[in-house]
Amino acid sequence: MRMLHWMVLAGAMFVIAPAMGQRYDPDYPVCIQRWEWGGSSTIYCHYTSWDQCRMATVGFAAMCLTNPYWPQTRPTPARGLSRGKARL
Repeated sequence: MRMLHWMVLAGAMFVIAPAMGQRYDPDYPVCIQRWEWGGSSTIYCHYTSWDQCRMATVGFAAMCLTNPYWPQTRPTPARGLSRGKARL
């Protein structure tokens, strides 16, 4: 019985793997997600264009995606424009 206990404990150590944090760098707009053996995947954001990311995915189980933490600039609405009827 004691041997069975140690075998179960040893088997659980191989199954439980430490979690890795994703690496979203807010300085780059494009990320790559690569899948590895065993079903795990990692995300690295260090590409400035889609073409650069696509070239890095050639030959790998990977895909490009937009960085959700990249600060995108939004145009500010113009002020002082009237939405009412134009005066003649």
